[in-house]
Amino acid sequence: MPRHNMRTIVSFEVSRTLSKSVFWIATLIVPIIMGAVIALIVLSNSSTIESADSQASAQFTFTYSDASGYVVPAVAKAFGGTPAGDEAQAIEDVRAGRVNAHFAYPANPAEEPTRVYAVDVGIFANGMYPTVASEILIASAQSTIDDQSLATLARGEFTVTPTTFKEGRESSGLAEVIPPLLYLLVFYASAMLMGNLMATSLLEEKENRVSEMILTAMDPTTMVFGKVISLFIVGVIQMVAITLPVIIGYLFFREELSLPYVDLSHLSFEPGPMFVGAMLLAAGFCLFMTTMAAGGAMMPTARDAGAITAPLSIVPFAPLWALALVLSNPQSFIVKVLTFFPYTAAPTAMLRNGLGTLSTAEATIVIVELLGLSIIMFRLAVRLFRYGSTEYSQKVALKTAFGRRK
Repeated sequence: MPRHNMRTIVSFEVSRTLSKSVFWIATLIVPIIMGAVIALIVLSNSSTIESADSQASAQFTFTYSDASGYVVPAVAKAFGGTPAGDEAQAIEDVRAGRVNAHFAYPANPAEEPTRVYAVDVGIFANGMYPTVASEILIASAQSTIDDQSLATLARGEFTVTPTTFKEGRESSGLAEVIPPLLYLLVFYASAMLMGNLMATSLLEEKENRVSEMILTAMDPTTMVFGKVISLFIVGVIQMVAITLPVIIGYLFFREELSLPYVDLSHLSFEPGPMFVGAMLLAAGFCLFMTTMAAGGAMMPTARDAGAITAPLSIVPFAPLWALALVLSNPQSFIVKVLTFFPYTAAPTAMLRNGLGTLSTAEATIVIVELLGLSIIMFRLAVRLFRYGSTEYSQKVALKTAFGRRK
């Protein structure tokens, strides 16, 4: 009699996978590379900041000519500039190295370029010349505005706070959209990390010629279900390993990496969209993994299984190719097809759920569809594994598997 020892299967599969050096190399190569990139960016930004500070404190002599009349002499003098009597002579003085730079302001600086003539001090340090020329013009314009509030508006230093309403209540905008979309990110991460593992896991025993022995001691249903659970645990470990450097980089090196600040306290976790997103994630994950399991059970080797796993890994990303249509016209025919086609339904529905364009009826249909097909694919995977355990050189025909008695 077969033994239904789920704990043994899960323990064995997790420990076997985690003990492989190939698994850890594939898992850690991403965070290692990301860590190296973060370190290089931090070092580069530190050097850039030091260079910018040295440029800001550097003193250089310059002359200027102003055909517009906008430059305030006191402002230019504060930056270390002196007016030039003869522009041609001023440019020649720069060429000879007697003066560091000359700024030639045109009659209409808004439409004509301000020309900067300067001594070359290096490709990076040369940036201080146009910066100072621009600052003089900006400071001069601001100094002519008596009203400080008006000067602030001229600099664009003001805020606009929008308030929108959704279904009679005040909506949180983007803060309400982000949390449900996190489910989509988790789905894509699990698809990339665990899809191929699920397909090849059922092939290991077949390639090692021990599948017949396993089936004499264990029910195939328990075997397949145990592998799904164990690979889910392994996938969680992989996702933690990959996201850890991202979290560290954001928490400790956000400014060096120029990452935007996100106030998590402002995020709105609406119960309805969060629940629907969780159900779509679970149902979509089940269908994806059971389909991978069925594909792996059908093929004789891992190389042959790649013919099935590769397309299945790409299809869920189809909604991203039609992202503009999903955003602009969620009720279009193409979006409807993507919403209800089994292998694009989960990501499309999660995307629409986050954006607030997925109705309750549509969400219910998609969830029921995905769970129903998951059960069918799981039974198919079990049957293919049972009758394909002895096929070492060719794939299992569906007609053959279903033509046999249990």
